[in-house]
Amino acid sequence: MLTSIVGINWGDEGKGRMVDLLSEQQDIVVRYQGGNNAGHTVINERGKFILNLLPSGILRPEVVCVMGNGMAIDLAHLEKESAALVAAGVEISPRNLKISDRAILTLPYHVQLDCLEEERLAGEKYGSTRRGIAPVYGDKYMKKAIRAGDLLDLDYLAKRLKGVVAYKSLMIEGVYKAEPLCFDELFAWLKKYAEMYKDYIVDTGLYLTEAVKAGKRIMFEAQLGALRDIDFGIYPYTSSSSTIAAYAPIGSGIPGVKLDEVYGVMKAYSTCVGEGPFTCEWFGEEAEELRRAGGEYGAATGRPRRVGPFDVVASRYGCRVQGADYIALTKTDILSYMKKIPICVAYEVNGERVTEFPTGQALNIAKPIYEYVDGWNCDISGCRTIEDMPKELVSYVKRLEELVDCKIKYVSVGAEREAYVQMF
Repeated sequence: MLTSIVGINWGDEGKGRMVDLLSEQQDIVVRYQGGNNAGHTVINERGKFILNLLPSGILRPEVVCVMGNGMAIDLAHLEKESAALVAAGVEISPRNLKISDRAILTLPYHVQLDCLEEERLAGEKYGSTRRGIAPVYGDKYMKKAIRAGDLLDLDYLAKRLKGVVAYKSLMIEGVYKAEPLCFDELFAWLKKYAEMYKDYIVDTGLYLTEAVKAGKRIMFEAQLGALRDIDFGIYPYTSSSSTIAAYAPIGSGIPGVKLDEVYGVMKAYSTCVGEGPFTCEWFGEEAEELRRAGGEYGAATGRPRRVGPFDVVASRYGCRVQGADYIALTKTDILSYMKKIPICVAYEVNGERVTEFPTGQALNIAKPIYEYVDGWNCDISGCRTIEDMPKELVSYVKRLEELVDCKIKYVSVGAEREAYVQMF
């Protein structure tokens, strides 16, 4: 069984929580794209963990985790993230973590370039997390990236790095008027991590191909959501990788396989980190009340998230491009303070009602059209069955299911691993 867990909206939907929950049924969990520019928060019996690079399955000792070829890996961040988990009693070893030899590496100069470009853009900035993601994916397609497998041959690594340093220094000096790169410093940085991670770096495509043949249960974990996809998202305010389920086999190293199930994750309301159009955005005290209730601050950056009501137009589109078979609806407990709950059922664009997600200027000027449903106004964190749920919550779930045209299988009623209701 090959299962993908993906985000339906702008990211931060609670994918890590669902991967942690469903990974109990898996043999292998794979991260197949992105870098440390977003975080998955998991709360279980060991405590609270924020994972930026490591697959969320790392918290289950019996699961093997894979960092796929579609990822951009900052090894300094991985070292720090791993150390925090090891200190909490989590095993991280070549037995349960494998890094693709084809994954690209985020180097210090990628972070530098990311910051320099955001500063140059000033008021027109894209809202980058300044983690080097756009520069390193740009280098990948310019054939200037260093890959994890390059660390296994230091002579080859030195040759590759010399060419890259010369090329990148031209940009850093000529465009941004900053100091050129130092080959010796970068080579020493890479040598350190080559020694640290050499036993983790393998041909994950071969490993996963053999796992598929053996009938292993594999889960593919995405970062961010459909609306941040480089092709299908709110371009140019997107990530620099493909966040959709269809990319999972490619970014994992097994492009010839087909997924069996796709679980889309969406919140019971809308959140967004970074710049770009966000039609349902609330402001002022109304927004701050929802932000406080949901603890809506970026797991990777700590930035306050933009918040607003559930967006049907964006979510139905997200379900479509993700090819979602089922939905996990998270953070319904956050809405317990509302007497009436708004749902954005359509947009108004130039005086017309729009129900399909637009692009370009139409999305920039879209205004939300709301309907309101009754809230449940009670603590739902103890609900474990449909019979436990207030009828207003059941109605809300059924209404969203109808509007986005996808079955909602799981409803999260709290942050803890066991705080959910399976609807069927």
